[in-house]
Amino acid sequence: MLLVFIPVSLLLEYVLRAPPLWVFLTATVAVIPLADGLRQATEQVAARAGQTVGGLLNVTFGNLAELIIAVFVLLAGNITVVKAQITGSIIGNALLGLGLAILIGSFGRVRQKFSGEHAGQLNSMLFLLLIALMLPALFDLTEQLPNFAAGSETLRANLDEYLSLGVAVVLIVVYLLNLVYTLVTHKDVFALEEEPHHGPLWPVWRAAAVMVGATALIALESEMLSGALEATSSVLGLSPFFLGIIVLAVVGNFAEYIAGSYFARQGRIGLAINIAVGATIQVALFTAPLLVLISYFIGRPMNLVFSSPLELVALAAVAFTVSTVTRDGEATWFEGVLLLAVYLLLALAFFFVTPRGEGEARRLAPVAFQAVQQDAALPILRVS
Repeated sequence: MLLVFIPVSLLLEYVLRAPPLWVFLTATVAVIPLADGLRQATEQVAARAGQTVGGLLNVTFGNLAELIIAVFVLLAGNITVVKAQITGSIIGNALLGLGLAILIGSFGRVRQKFSGEHAGQLNSMLFLLLIALMLPALFDLTEQLPNFAAGSETLRANLDEYLSLGVAVVLIVVYLLNLVYTLVTHKDVFALEEEPHHGPLWPVWRAAAVMVGATALIALESEMLSGALEATSSVLGLSPFFLGIIVLAVVGNFAEYIAGSYFARQGRIGLAINIAVGATIQVALFTAPLLVLISYFIGRPMNLVFSSPLELVALAAVAFTVSTVTRDGEATWFEGVLLLAVYLLLALAFFFVTPRGEGEARRLAPVAFQAVQQDAALPILRVS
């Protein structure tokens, strides 16, 4: 039924020239069934290729929607929103996606068991991504000079970009080696239990056609989303930062939420964890570094410096909370509640975050006013 929002959004954008708010809302809803279409197609492929490869495909094509949205937002010059979307995807997959999967999958069950070895590998990768994403921010902090000399800000920005490029290359290499480790050299250790596929299998051409068609439509809807983002945030009274870290992140990863909850309900909690935490790892170790590289090719250079301490706290919360919940190889419904509670607390904090520009203006306003009072004879007051 949600597929009807695809032609509706196109009609509002290209024919009726409707207000950006309506374009944003309809395009947002239109991405949801397209993301689910990608999930269904990858599930069909998984029935032939096996659960481990199928889980990887589900994560990859699920994150494809988010990558496309981020690229169009990046082209529009909203780098802060792209970074917020990366943070939102990490906390959304690991806390919201995994929490929903465990909660929905545990109804009527005392507990669900999964591979402790696989969970341990995923947790190790989570702590790696925490170190990798905190390092550029800590480096930026150490390079801030107490007295800014001429050109020092430009120099520091260049150093941030060089470090981010280096970190991006390392993370992509580590992610590719992780695929070799789990799918080739140690595939017996990390292989998921195979489950019989229920229902008819699609022909290969149909699954491929759905993947290509859904990806193309997601790209089109993402372009409309990015174009209407700033106007929508102004109308709703929300910061673009909040829309990026919550709304766009949830929309871009909706396929993983559906897939994880679906498989968990079937009793395949190991696959659900692989999708939720695997999607988190792929965002941090592949999608985010890839966006850094893409940003330089399109002339919109982006670094990996997450300047908000709250974003860094959120990343740390993901690593520690998921590790605590999954370390025993068992899942109960209350652990799903705990994950959802942490996500809601973070979302509440992000809702009240003051956009960086507004915060700086509020901080500098009293200082500027005091300077005017002290020296009213100055013809010009320059405020940096």
